[in-house]
Amino acid sequence: MINDKKTKVEVENLALKKKLNIEKLNKIEEKANEKEIIPKAISEQSIIEANINQQTEDIGLPLITNSLLNTASQLKQRQKQIEKILESGLEKAYNDLPNDKKEKFKIIGEQTAAKINLLLNKAKIKIKDIINLIKQWLLFIPGINKYFLEQEAKIKANKIIKNLK
Repeated sequence: MINDKKTKVEVENLALKKKLNIEKLNKIEEKANEKEIIPKAISEQSIIEANINQQTEDIGLPLITNSLLNTASQLKQRQKQIEKILESGLEKAYNDLPNDKKEKFKIIGEQTAAKINLLLNKAKIKIKDIINLIKQWLLFIPGINKYFLEQEAKIKANKIIKNLK
């Protein structure tokens, strides 16, 4: 009887912590939309996931946060798919970049993929915003043709929407 009450209290505490962690994730997403802190948000999200797992294991209860963890892993997987779409067809341009610009181009590409990933979470997706993000990233390539830039951004945005939504 006492153990049942104790377990019930622990489950309620865990549910409250889960709710607080979900609120933290939502706040992180809002901040990420306002500022460019995507990598920090992803690392904080991983820390929250680890805390949830540890708290659940300590009590000895089955994992009740599967939907939260599945969502986080789906977001990471979708971001990897977005990165693959963005990098497709740009191997030659990437190889022609100087070494110092290659790393910066890669980082900007990852940030662009993260921003697009956040845009895909919204109920109403504005493809124009996705195209603009891709264009800003592609502008980093020196001497890029503006018509190629426009066409490539539209093609990549359409692939992202078609494959990932």
